[in-house]
Amino acid sequence: MKKEWDHQGIIEKFEANRNEELAVPMAAYMRNQFPFLGIKTPLRNALLKEQFLEYQLPAPERLAEEVLKIYDLPEREYQYAAIALLEKMKKHLSVDELPFLRQLIENKSWWDSVDSIAPRIVGHVIQIERAAGTPIMFEWSKAGNIWTNRAAILHQLKFKHQTDTAVLSRIILQHAGSSEFFIQKSIGWSLREYAKTDADWVRSFVSAHRLMPLSKREALKNIK
Repeated sequence: MKKEWDHQGIIEKFEANRNEELAVPMAAYMRNQFPFLGIKTPLRNALLKEQFLEYQLPAPERLAEEVLKIYDLPEREYQYAAIALLEKMKKHLSVDELPFLRQLIENKSWWDSVDSIAPRIVGHVIQIERAAGTPIMFEWSKAGNIWTNRAAILHQLKFKHQTDTAVLSRIILQHAGSSEFFIQKSIGWSLREYAKTDADWVRSFVSAHRLMPLSKREALKNIK
């Protein structure tokens, strides 16, 4: 029988596998934005698999509290673990949790956390509750935080044929002239990903609108 959820299980597993030699280059790869434990992705995923096999998932009403207990820890692997817990329980999330997801996006922000939360978790919520969720994505697009903007741009990344191109266009065009690297890159990525579904639409969109060179190059990267 599984034990009742305890985030200390993750901490114990991760601390037992701390590797200071690996931690230094891992932090350097992320421009020393965060300290690392030195646990690479395959081992981290194996340890999380152990956690989820050993412990029951927390009650849905305690999810935000339990996620923050992990997310607020200093080393970057803990943010990854918190996001993994969120994704494991994403069926319990609704538009009511979007302010909480925005809190995570704007806390300990960098491309790695945002690019996990936005398409896989925020996107899941919006896909289920489009009428209520899409206006919130427009609000995020106008926010004064580049990571919240990036999340809005990327939230449809996994939608494929269910992509709302009007929404995609509107959000991209709000940021088309941005000088911010992470915004230019996200625009290119969102278009490049949708090009796998409708290359003609992406080609026409890029031709019709003035995008920054990086965004345009990334958007057309795989279109012959």
